[in-house]
Amino acid sequence: MVLKGIKIRLYPNQEQRHYFSRAFGCTRFVWNQMLDMLNERYKNNSKLKMLSNFKMDTLLVPLKAEYPFLKEIDSSSYQIVTGNLYKSWKAFFNDKTYSAGKPKFHSRKYAKQSYSTKSTVKAIAKRYVKLPKVGYLKSSKTGQLVHTKIKRATITLEPTGKYYLSLQVECDNQVLPKTNRAVGLDMGVADLAISSDGMKYAAFEARKLEKQVIQWQSKYSRRRHLAKVKVSFDQHNKALSPLGLEDFSNWQKARKCKAAVQAKIAHQRKDYLQKLTTKLVKQYDVFVIEDLKTKNLLKNHRLAKSISNASWRMFRTMLDYKCRWYGKRLVIVKPNYTSQICSSCGYHSGKKPLEIHEWTCTRCHTHHDRDINAAVNILNQGLKAIEARD
Repeated sequence: MVLKGIKIRLYPNQEQRHYFSRAFGCTRFVWNQMLDMLNERYKNNSKLKMLSNFKMDTLLVPLKAEYPFLKEIDSSSYQIVTGNLYKSWKAFFNDKTYSAGKPKFHSRKYAKQSYSTKSTVKAIAKRYVKLPKVGYLKSSKTGQLVHTKIKRATITLEPTGKYYLSLQVECDNQVLPKTNRAVGLDMGVADLAISSDGMKYAAFEARKLEKQVIQWQSKYSRRRHLAKVKVSFDQHNKALSPLGLEDFSNWQKARKCKAAVQAKIAHQRKDYLQKLTTKLVKQYDVFVIEDLKTKNLLKNHRLAKSISNASWRMFRTMLDYKCRWYGKRLVIVKPNYTSQICSSCGYHSGKKPLEIHEWTCTRCHTHHDRDINAAVNILNQGLKAIEARD
């Protein structure tokens, strides 16, 4: 059995939207109340033993008694909130590799809102699902939920104003037939990935949509500035009915249009990577890739946009879980000197500028494509690592 994530669109009616709005607010309220309690407790005595997840759950009972409106929402969503807060708090104090910082209070101004539930969620018909305390909801196609067990559900309101249901499901593992082929993959900028057998897979591009994002970003910034000026003017003159930023329809329209184009780019990029990684796992049994530190590479401002657009991290994540799903193998190797060593004779020819795409080995006179040569070296390192382990 394997865990998979499935995301479908929801089409709630007005009453269901009101429930979702209350659920977003209640789970945010519980997070903030619990976090405030933990902060005060640590401030008063930092040597106190950290509260366990179970003890934090027991505090939900008096909290509901003090704030009765919390009883309107599915109770399992609060348990998920306390579980997430416990993990974040514990990781901040105990895990030295944790880089997200101390847990922060959640704001209602955040454009993307969500809440999760562990209660029973069912796919009722081809385009309907049933959620606890919500009832029947119209959705996109639910055929992919057949023969799966739903473990957790998350309802999300995107900045575009659309509702989505993200499901963590358990299903049977599907092992693909063996091909007895291994490949090394070198991550690039002009090309997303270059294989050791000479194939180059292009990076995702959405130039037209990126231009639209720039246009809507400009409109969004200008309209937001004008709205702020108007609000400031009304406050200064003590207007009888001062407007808030949310009352300016032009600014709200620009915000939603900008978010819609950005979401479209993200969906197209994800779809491109999903299709590419599925194609690769069907062709090869063993994958060897570099352990690239994307966060460090993004500090190079000349390459940051190209690296972000290529989505190396997303590509590696997809390849990783698909290898586990389909019975394939992923090996991670160090990226040191892969583009400097001749894959034919092993001669180290030294560092080369990024503008050099081809070079000839001074020892064996083999002519190399820089990226393909690096991919071959990556494959060789991976095969040696496999032999050493086995």
